[in-house]
Amino acid sequence: MRHLKSGRKLGRTSAHRIALTKNLATALFEHGRIETTEAKAKEIRRWVEKLVTTAKTDDLHARRRVARVVTREDVAAKLFTQYAEQFRDRPGGYTRIIGNGTRQGDGAPVVIMEFVE
Repeated sequence: MRHLKSGRKLGRTSAHRIALTKNLATALFEHGRIETTEAKAKEIRRWVEKLVTTAKTDDLHARRRVARVVTREDVAAKLFTQYAEQFRDRPGGYTRIIGNGTRQGDGAPVVIMEFVE
């Protein structure tokens, strides 16, 4: 039974999966929108929503929690200045996932993930 085991495995080891998630979240914060598969987008949406909520309380503990995931200082600064201020009054739902067809090689569903507003 698979009770209380949340998250997708994405066909990777745990270390590879964590590295992939950190890199995709950092890319989303850096560029504002990324193109990836549907499963990956739905998985990193959980991380990104929590990081934006954490960044809204701009203190030392929040910065250290964000630094665990977003390892680039310029991208973390952008998260605290741009995105935290943009979503200050929004209680959640900071991202949207838009379908973009299927990938040519393997037919995987491809989506565009971007920030709302």
